[in-house]
Amino acid sequence: MLENLEWYRVFYKIAMTGSFSKAADELYITQPAVSYAVKQLENRLGSKLFFRTYKGVKLTHEGEVLFRYIEKAYHFIEAGEKEIASIHELHSGEITIGASDTLCKHFLLPHVERFHHDYPFVKLRVTNRTTQETIDLLKQGRVDFGIINLPIEDKQLQVQEALELQDTFVAGKDYLALAQAPITMERLITYPLLLLEKGSSIRRYADSFAEARGVKLQPEIELGSIDLLVDFARIGLGIAYVIRNFVSPELASGVLVEIKLKEPIPSRQAGIVTLKGVPVSAAANRFINMLLPEKHSIK
Repeated sequence: MLENLEWYRVFYKIAMTGSFSKAADELYITQPAVSYAVKQLENRLGSKLFFRTYKGVKLTHEGEVLFRYIEKAYHFIEAGEKEIASIHELHSGEITIGASDTLCKHFLLPHVERFHHDYPFVKLRVTNRTTQETIDLLKQGRVDFGIINLPIEDKQLQVQEALELQDTFVAGKDYLALAQAPITMERLITYPLLLLEKGSSIRRYADSFAEARGVKLQPEIELGSIDLLVDFARIGLGIAYVIRNFVSPELASGVLVEIKLKEPIPSRQAGIVTLKGVPVSAAANRFINMLLPEKHSIK
């Protein structure tokens, strides 16, 4: 049974240096302390470990047997330290991220490319789920962190805002005349609406915004992704509720037009969520810092 690992440390240093005094110098302890540790270890094992020669001290047969095992142990410890250092220096490791399709494509993907370029030996895994599903995976320990639509109220989560999002209504070129001036919500709902399916955080935000103004959104078509909403809107099937940040190229090119409201939709946030009190790996922490605005990054 290992009663005092320090005795073995002293034993190893003596065996390596061939001297009690040199071992004491390397360990920053006194020579009597070295002699005491050896005596205690010999008593514990019931064997003489060293014998003196005119050149210093040598291992006995029993000492040589013990040294072979202690040397291996030291090498394992050094390997463990190097592995930990490698992880902190991002020469190895693995990150599992949860994110919705939209945030994955339009927000996460460019950062994944950059992170992979900077740290090619860190494995990246991305799981596409809704905001609530991502939170569930986080609580199950199946992802290191999640990228979700905010707001979210959950006392188990640490939430950091990462990206301001602006929702809007867009349509294809057939609706160009409607896009010339802001309209009311009452007028908007007279046109066919394209919305995400119920259950998504974006849909809840849209419904909440409308209901607060005494209007109920009744979609002509419900789809599972923002990208599909954009495609359906582009071919003239209705007015889609999307995130303006992610359709700016289509708006700039004129493929889509923005249907502005007289009462603008308030902006919201996408954020990074981790579990409170649960530290993330060095690699995950570095990736999170990359995602956060500079003023909010973790030092």
